[in-house]
Amino acid sequence: MRPESPFVFFDVRTSDAEGSKRFFSELLGWQANDTLLTAGGAPWGGLTPLAPDDDRTPQWLPYAPVSDVDAAAAKAVELGGTLVRERTDLPFGSLVVVTDPGGAALVLFQAD
Repeated sequence: MRPESPFVFFDVRTSDAEGSKRFFSELLGWQANDTLLTAGGAPWGGLTPLAPDDDRTPQWLPYAPVSDVDAAAAKAVELGGTLVRERTDLPFGSLVVVTDPGGAALVLFQAD
């Protein structure tokens, strides 16, 4: 039995979008359009192409569900993390991006 994932979404930031699409499709059978990764027809992740002058690092960015994004962001900072992206409100929820004390990034996501 597979345990339920503690994450609700992943974003793959890549400097080679076409190469990443081909890689994941051929390696794992995932489908990809311009912005979404799907498996079995269900979206589970995003694909964010990085421009050549973008200073963000190619990486996997997990989205963890929280019931109160503002409280979770404050707690992350209290625990030694860093707020790297202020609250963003989207049609389906709100998010912040934090890093842990070691610098690993995580999205805290509150669904509407």
